[in-house]
Amino acid sequence: MIFRPRFWLPGLAALVFSAAQARAAVPPPAYDPPDAASTETAILSGGCFWGMQGVYEHVRGVRKVYAGYTGGPAAAANYESVSTGATGHAESVQIMFDPRVISYGRILQIYFAVAADPTELNEQGPDVGTQYRGEIWYETPAQHQIAIAYIAQLSAAHNFAAPIVTRVDPAMPFYQAEAYHQDFLENHPDYPYIVINDLPKLQALRALFPADYQAQPVRALPAP
Repeated sequence: MIFRPRFWLPGLAALVFSAAQARAAVPPPAYDPPDAASTETAILSGGCFWGMQGVYEHVRGVRKVYAGYTGGPAAAANYESVSTGATGHAESVQIMFDPRVISYGRILQIYFAVAADPTELNEQGPDVGTQYRGEIWYETPAQHQIAIAYIAQLSAAHNFAAPIVTRVDPAMPFYQAEAYHQDFLENHPDYPYIVINDLPKLQALRALFPADYQAQPVRALPAP
């Protein structure tokens, strides 16, 4: 089992929460057409997949979230290889959701407002490398149109102090991460990295999206 070594710096959790609060003005997408399908999938990259998975497991309408890797070859889809930053993979989440309950655009709004900082290039918070890049992997033409229109909307409105550098690319095969990475936030809520970097995101989700927040998470794997 490979954990991320991180130093405990007092006050960092408060800073992460404050950063999410500063993005509270992120508006919903103006273009977000309804989808009558019963199930849709979104694949997003935005830093460590522990926090990304932890956030979306608490979003109403989400049925399942897996932590994993996308962007590179199957042979390199393992934590040790991806951690080198040389595989093309990004740590990602695969989100299965009911678009009749929560739209794809709302999934992206939560991504930009809570889950990731779209102004950081090839890094997120304490994690640096191309494996931590921000990327939206669209699976349908509709997802592509919603994503690019939303980024254009946010950029034109200057909702962020710096340019948005989140990439938008066609979906590539998604490979589930090792079992010990799944539901990491739920299984290790006291782990220092989670306390500093990810629990504040859950606080922000609950504060900024109360109608979309669910206290009981959907888990990728049965509880240990």
